[in-house]
Amino acid sequence: MFIEVMKSKIHRARVTQAELNYVGSITIDQDLMEAADLIANEKVQVVNNNNGARLETYVIPGERGTGTICLNGAAARLVQVGDIVIIISYATMEREEAKAFKPMVIFPDENNRLL
Repeated sequence: MFIEVMKSKIHRARVTQAELNYVGSITIDQDLMEAADLIANEKVQVVNNNNGARLETYVIPGERGTGTICLNGAAARLVQVGDIVIIISYATMEREEAKAFKPMVIFPDENNRLL
């Protein structure tokens, strides 16, 4: 049996931009992507701590070292600059593998920089 488990998480990042007129996605600073084991086009869930909104989208690499967290397209309507979000990726694996799996969780500072 396969189950879906949390693979990685960026916990409490601050939204730096919201661009409505864009194809859609979330742009994430490449430093944060690497630290959280995320790759370009990977599906993620975004949870907005400020308003409770939840959405799924895919990752676009942002400029390294900028702290960028930008919701693009329709998702931009669900956030405001300054909102705190949690970005979660999931993986499907065998139940036994999942029992031993340790997800990568990162905690950026208030400027979305790694501590």
